[in-house]
Amino acid sequence: MNQIAPTSHTQDSLARLADVAIRVGLNLKAGQEVLMTASIEALPLVRLITDAAYKAGASLVTTFFSDDQQALSRFRHAAPESFDTAPGWMFDGMAEAFRRGAARLAIVGDDPSLLAGQDPALVARANRARAQAYRPALELITTSAINWSLVPYASPAWARAMFPELPEAEAVAKLWAAIFAATRVDRPDPVAAWAEHNAVLMKRRNRLTARNYAALRFRGPETDLTVGLADGHAWMGGQSTALNGVTGNPNIPTEEVFTTPHALRTQGHVVATKPLAYQGTLIRDIRVRFEDGVIVEASASTGQEVLERMIGSDEGARRLGEVALVPASSPISQSGLLFLNTLFDENAASHIALGQAYSKCFVDGDTITPADFTTRGGNSSLIHVDWMIGSAEIDVDGIDAGGAAEPVMRKGEWAE
Repeated sequence: MNQIAPTSHTQDSLARLADVAIRVGLNLKAGQEVLMTASIEALPLVRLITDAAYKAGASLVTTFFSDDQQALSRFRHAAPESFDTAPGWMFDGMAEAFRRGAARLAIVGDDPSLLAGQDPALVARANRARAQAYRPALELITTSAINWSLVPYASPAWARAMFPELPEAEAVAKLWAAIFAATRVDRPDPVAAWAEHNAVLMKRRNRLTARNYAALRFRGPETDLTVGLADGHAWMGGQSTALNGVTGNPNIPTEEVFTTPHALRTQGHVVATKPLAYQGTLIRDIRVRFEDGVIVEASASTGQEVLERMIGSDEGARRLGEVALVPASSPISQSGLLFLNTLFDENAASHIALGQAYSKCFVDGDTITPADFTTRGGNSSLIHVDWMIGSAEIDVDGIDAGGAAEPVMRKGEWAE
């Protein structure tokens, strides 16, 4: 394990990030269990979050650790047939913990290129097996049955990928500075700063829900895409209230407002405005064309095989499960950094996601049945992969039920 020891300044900021994770991300309630996943490199933050959780009244904190070297060992030495195996017993246990009221916290900061040199077919098989085994637990997350959140950790491998020209210690320090800014940990009162930010996002999403657009149209260089929206959709962003009644922030950081597209109503063509880091491969210059909600053409300048395997994961992988709006002036965009991590890069630009839709993005999301979810346009899939299509050159119009258009964004900024 190659770990950079935190400085005293970083240690203080890490403690503040841990506090944000528990008080803002999860808004943990006394008596709740916490189920956490993290890389072994994130142990300093894991310990601080554990402290914060118990101070907030957690009944138990359980952490599942991963290790990059163990992951690589499998690809180097395991028999090919083993890649159709996943620890279903573990994911079944997670699902049972969620059903009993546990909160879910994931610490992210993986090496973006960890599996870049491995056989894409084996990577795809391993991820498919994992996705299938994880489905019972994932459904409790995508349906917002529980309060859950993602928070970042600046691993050395992630920092090296972002800043290859810098010595490792400097790269890690620079990444931490960017993380602390994006998560509002560098503010005098991070929790208050998050309350203010959530209020802004709430105002924006309420306005979009009230407009009840039938579709959004994205136009710009090499892009003319009309995304039909699900019937009775609602916009989300920032805080959300889970079915267990707890209101938290699923993503730390976040700058987006998002909703559910209709699985059958996307038409046109679009190009990615940022690379997508997926399964250890950097997919560049994604270009796709949709007909009746389905990708019928897809290409990329690098990572073509990985892209094709991704959209071939299952029937729903070629359809949209999310559309999100992010202004080009967002703090993450203005940093000028490509984070190679979807948690950050999706908050730098408007984006779409292939695969699973969120049932909470309906006006009656707390009571919608699986049948109604599908009838009203919700998409189902083993994957949910966000990639960026927004920039300062993209205009977005809202299309009403009669076909009339009104500006939503101009040159990547809110029209009003």
